[in-house]
Amino acid sequence: MSFPSPQSSPTSSPSPSTSRRGLKNPGVHISSSRLASPSPTAGPLAPALFVFGDSSVDCGTNNFLGTLARADRLPYGRDFDTHEPTGRFCNGRIPVDYLALYLGLPFVPSYLGQRGQAEDMIHGVNYASAGAGLIFSSGSEMGQHVSFTQQVQQFADTCQQFILNMGEDAAADLISSSVIYISVGINDYIHYYLPNVSDVQSLYLPWSFNHFLASSLRQEIKNLYNMYARKVVVMGLPPIGCAPHYLWQYRSKNGECVDEINDAITEFNFAMRFMVEGLGRELTGASITFCDVFQGSMDILKNHEHYGFNFTTDACCGLGKYRGWIMCLSSGMACENASTHIWWDQFHPTAAVNAILADNVWNGLHSRMCYPVNMEEMVVHRTK
Repeated sequence: MSFPSPQSSPTSSPSPSTSRRGLKNPGVHISSSRLASPSPTAGPLAPALFVFGDSSVDCGTNNFLGTLARADRLPYGRDFDTHEPTGRFCNGRIPVDYLALYLGLPFVPSYLGQRGQAEDMIHGVNYASAGAGLIFSSGSEMGQHVSFTQQVQQFADTCQQFILNMGEDAAADLISSSVIYISVGINDYIHYYLPNVSDVQSLYLPWSFNHFLASSLRQEIKNLYNMYARKVVVMGLPPIGCAPHYLWQYRSKNGECVDEINDAITEFNFAMRFMVEGLGRELTGASITFCDVFQGSMDILKNHEHYGFNFTTDACCGLGKYRGWIMCLSSGMACENASTHIWWDQFHPTAAVNAILADNVWNGLHSRMCYPVNMEEMVVHRTK
């Protein structure tokens, strides 16, 4: 069998444990040590995890591309399990690392970092690429990246490898039982809408732009569904109006978030959740959930002392006010203890924040983020 070509969207122009980080509230701990894989006899809760998106979940794709958007140098990765840069835009683990362990899976490898053989991809693949957006050209000024549409095409190639290796029925069973994780859209703002590329703001008000993006993602999810995907987690966007770069750019006086940016992001998340709810009703047998990263991130920002964070506006690594002017380029630009910071660099959270958000995606441990179900409910319901 060969899959139909994905339809073009309108935008196509490990050690499982580390040290525990205690919080000021003695009843709350963010601990990646408790994320150890389930016992071997239990088996994984899903056979594989397939990841699509941008730098929020890129685990090394851009290491193989000609681009300025790379995280293959220290201090990126300094607090990762290997204490080496891997291509993750973080000091340590990204959300899908924690979620893979919750599922009982190993860390998912980058699509460009393996041989393309079925046995290398049996537990999942990470297609995410820093700079990628729903709009094909988003982030292109930084150099090469794999657009979201291209990532879906790579997934089609992966599916064909599975079919050739194990047969269509087994491949369909593997993919339909696996989790599809999507985190995309931020670059359509950072590198397209906010800088007003092609005078886009005169063509689209934020509300119209967000519906345009939601329509594009809707088509791509349907393409994935036609390739047997049935369990889909769609991540919303974080409050980038609170990111150090925009605090610096908009000259925030006392660290106040940029409301006009956050208002647009809130509308984006509303449009995405509405799209996900409709698609969940339309696609037979599919379980599609939306996780509101804005909501979860604002809970951390507002209750930072409860979570053990001392720095809410300044990045751990960077230069300029809020360390939001110059990106993280060397170890000399980084703080000593990233776990006390919410932001790692201009745009990306620290591993400590990623752990909290992953907890919420998994089972809403700290605050509910996912609707209608969290990831644990999604996979456990289907495995009963």
